[in-house]
Amino acid sequence: MVKVYYDRDVTTNYLKNKTVAVIGYGSQGRAQSQNLRDSGLDVIVSDLPGSLQWKTAEKEGFRVFKASEAAERAEVVQMLTQDMVQPLVYEEIKPHLTEGKALGFSHGFNIHFQLIVPPPHIDVFMVAPKGPGPTVRGLYLEGFGSPALLAVYQDYTGKGETVGLEYAKALGCTRAGVLKTTFKDETESDLIGEQTVLVGGLVELLKKGFEVLVEEGYPPELAYFEACNEAKLIVDIIYRKGILGMLHAVSETARYGGLAVGPKVVDEHVKENMRKAARDVKEGIFARQWIEEARSGRENLQRMLKEMEDHPIEKVGRFIRKMSGLEESE
Repeated sequence: MVKVYYDRDVTTNYLKNKTVAVIGYGSQGRAQSQNLRDSGLDVIVSDLPGSLQWKTAEKEGFRVFKASEAAERAEVVQMLTQDMVQPLVYEEIKPHLTEGKALGFSHGFNIHFQLIVPPPHIDVFMVAPKGPGPTVRGLYLEGFGSPALLAVYQDYTGKGETVGLEYAKALGCTRAGVLKTTFKDETESDLIGEQTVLVGGLVELLKKGFEVLVEEGYPPELAYFEACNEAKLIVDIIYRKGILGMLHAVSETARYGGLAVGPKVVDEHVKENMRKAARDVKEGIFARQWIEEARSGRENLQRMLKEMEDHPIEKVGRFIRKMSGLEESE
């Protein structure tokens, strides 16, 4: 069993008189900055000078600096820019990571795949809330918190875990529970889950279900309802009650059909494809491909996004979403 930390396990005040610099005021950066501040920590923010994020942070009462200046002023530097931007920003803050400071992350990609190699004289930790920024903020305001993962990659001062736990508590995460892990396990499991289920696998399942229904002669609008729109209803029940709870919530016909036919559709062949994707992540093949894609201008990514935009499921989906009041009519 993994170690789980709660509020009662965090009894130190190591961060009380220290400054935390949050680098990146996007969705996650904004939520983390506000939670940290509301928990009594001294927080400063960095983003691109003149950007909307910079102006928003100022408007919301934060002192905002260039990345290098923020890193110079802070004892704890939390990296919350996009994965492929982080190595560039790191070069700006690196000279200011003096002995005994702490460098934090909410995803281990750049450390694990060594796009960022920190100096040996600092602590390196990760607190990864398991939710998007608005959820992290919303749960905090409700008096609860988002579960999170905690890892320490480098513990120069002997206080690496202390910093991580206090940071997690200030985010509200120890109210729910913080699981101890490693940069390796967080990074690899996150990528594998995204590719095989959450983004890649789910999207392809929805698309292929839609395509089969249309190819079998059913109207695209009906196909969208059955293959895509109602997926939210099912996932919402699973989120609240688990898979077994969902099975007990649907009709007996759906229950039998799902259990009898589902394994024939998503079968061992699909599982083997997932294993291949997992191997590519663990061996660094995917990371090398994505790094090269990002450095060469993201042409393949843009092409795939355009193909998704042009797919009939998206065209029909826009109509259905407007009908449902989820999108404004043109």
